[in-house]
Amino acid sequence: MFTKILIANRGEIACRVIQSARKMGIRSVAVFSDADREARHVALADEAVHIGAAPSRESYLLIDRIIAACQQTGAQAVHPGYGFLSENAEFARRVEEQGIVFIGPKHHAIAAMGDKIASKKLAAAAGVNCIPGVNEPVLSPQEAVEIARGIGYPVMIKASAGGGGKGLRVALDDKEAFDGFTSCRNEARNSFGDDRVFIEKFVEQPRHIEMQLIGDSQGNIIYLNERECSIQRRHQKVIEEAPSPFISEATRKAMGEQAVALARAVRYESAGTVEFVVGRDQSFYFLEMNTRLQVEHPVTECITGLDLVELMIRVAAGEALPLTQQQVRRDGWAIECRINAEDPFRNFLPSTGRLVRFAPPQQTMAAADTGRWNGVRVDTGVHEGGEIPMYYDSMIAKLIVHGRDRAQAIAMMRDALNGFVIRGVSSNIAFQSALLAHPDFAAGDFNTGFIAQHYAGGFLAEQVVHDDPGFMLALAAFVRRKSRERALSISGQLPGYGVQVGKDYTVIALGSDGRHVYHPVHVDEFVGETGSATIGVGGKRYAICCVGRLNDICLRGSVNGEPFTAQVERASARNPLGLRLQHNGARIEVLVVSHRMAQLHSLMPHKPPPDMSRFILSPMPGLLVEVAVQPGQKVQSGERIAVIEAMKMENVLFAVADGVVAKVLASKGESLVVDQAIVEFS
Repeated sequence: MFTKILIANRGEIACRVIQSARKMGIRSVAVFSDADREARHVALADEAVHIGAAPSRESYLLIDRIIAACQQTGAQAVHPGYGFLSENAEFARRVEEQGIVFIGPKHHAIAAMGDKIASKKLAAAAGVNCIPGVNEPVLSPQEAVEIARGIGYPVMIKASAGGGGKGLRVALDDKEAFDGFTSCRNEARNSFGDDRVFIEKFVEQPRHIEMQLIGDSQGNIIYLNERECSIQRRHQKVIEEAPSPFISEATRKAMGEQAVALARAVRYESAGTVEFVVGRDQSFYFLEMNTRLQVEHPVTECITGLDLVELMIRVAAGEALPLTQQQVRRDGWAIECRINAEDPFRNFLPSTGRLVRFAPPQQTMAAADTGRWNGVRVDTGVHEGGEIPMYYDSMIAKLIVHGRDRAQAIAMMRDALNGFVIRGVSSNIAFQSALLAHPDFAAGDFNTGFIAQHYAGGFLAEQVVHDDPGFMLALAAFVRRKSRERALSISGQLPGYGVQVGKDYTVIALGSDGRHVYHPVHVDEFVGETGSATIGVGGKRYAICCVGRLNDICLRGSVNGEPFTAQVERASARNPLGLRLQHNGARIEVLVVSHRMAQLHSLMPHKPPPDMSRFILSPMPGLLVEVAVQPGQKVQSGERIAVIEAMKMENVLFAVADGVVAKVLASKGESLVVDQAIVEFS
């Protein structure tokens, strides 16, 4: 067994590998860029080596520096994690040539599966179901149209070296096939340096289901059940679960056996995943093979009771697999939500900056600990006070739950999301909560088009409707009554001028039209010692019990005998009476005041928000890499104004109307914050 391994990665996956290495008594070496000097994976590792500047092409993607770090520290093996160099056959080959063990498959297997055209040919030869199509590179848009007609629309046009949704188009007719081929080829050339494109049948209402497998150097290969990954946004997975609520036992067995057959064809060692697209009739077809550990591997660990990272390390060290196919378990149900630094209400634009507060829900199971299951797990590479840099992907954490069945797992996940406190950057928690609450998701009735179908116009704040709005108002009144109780206990109050604690309040909330709505509430039977009260709102009564402190953001308690987890905090320093509440994805901001104060408040004139239509505002924090206009320039609607870069994304801003540029308020190279003005029009 190795005594020291280097993790050629960062963030959450680097921390995950370090945990398994520590459990096995193996010392770990982290590598870091300028942006990651204070990162969590650097603090967790036994040693750390600086490898370059913040951009990944100047640090985490430099093979020579990774190998030099291994030689400098005496690391005997390298774990690549996922992303970066994890599926780079050249990296695996060069590591092996230096006498360093690559904790993953051999370079020949990576190369064979990394080329989508070659991998489909291998899969077909191994007896794996393949989607009808042409596996030779298509040479022209005219040829693309002819092939598409022969296969039958709809078809999928895909770049051979594509991934992450790049180089992929769905065509429904000749025109879309012609245009899609050209777009795919250009995108593939620019993104991957490889413009080969092929065409295959598009499976309608498809599900994305993948089979986890692992093999050793003795030729043993087993599959570890499937993962359901159909909840995707722009081909990026959002929620994963294991097992799938859709496939039958017979389909599971057939998919697993075909995945193993493909792995045998390339003499596969280590953990890998064979991805399938599955039709409504449970017909399934090979999509691609990922020759690495997947982001969503924790859900497989939960239902099998295995530590996949430990198995990868042991297999790389030459050990045989410790179990057979018949010994693979499938216990309970696991769900994973990817918590990303993005703003779902701004079309999921990246959100960078400092994590002012980061308090995940309490963990009852942990990565690398195979002794505890059924509970909540958080895999993360960040810490409170740390930075979410603009140079890498937007993942903050992975939230995983494991329950006895799917219904319990969904309930556990909703509660865990309610208790996940993130401040300083935006997160997609509200969106995750909405997805979990959707009746089609609860019924298991979805496919890869679920998000596009139900949120075609984006994720809007008005779509997040709480199933019991009265509870949010009652909780606000409960917290306000509790603060008045504390004020009452302050000593030294002058006779006749002490704090008066009433039972009747008005909760002032903002309506959908931007105007205030006034809700009378009555607080009765308040008992400070037990943290309980009965609150009447709109003819309904809420018996709330919560012993949390007033400065706790996350409150746990019960309402009418049912447990709840919610977040409550003071809205702002300028509005000390205001409260901001979050529960089940819904968020409201309210004032809780006496009836007299509410009457006076209602007399205040409505103040509309300022008119910012003359400005181009930055929709996200990021780097201003281009300003395409100058003062005095006439601009037409749709004309390019500026380009902002953040988290591997370029966001181009266009003019929404004709006008003349009055001022350019930000300069190229400037770091922008959300809603910062870039250009003003006259």
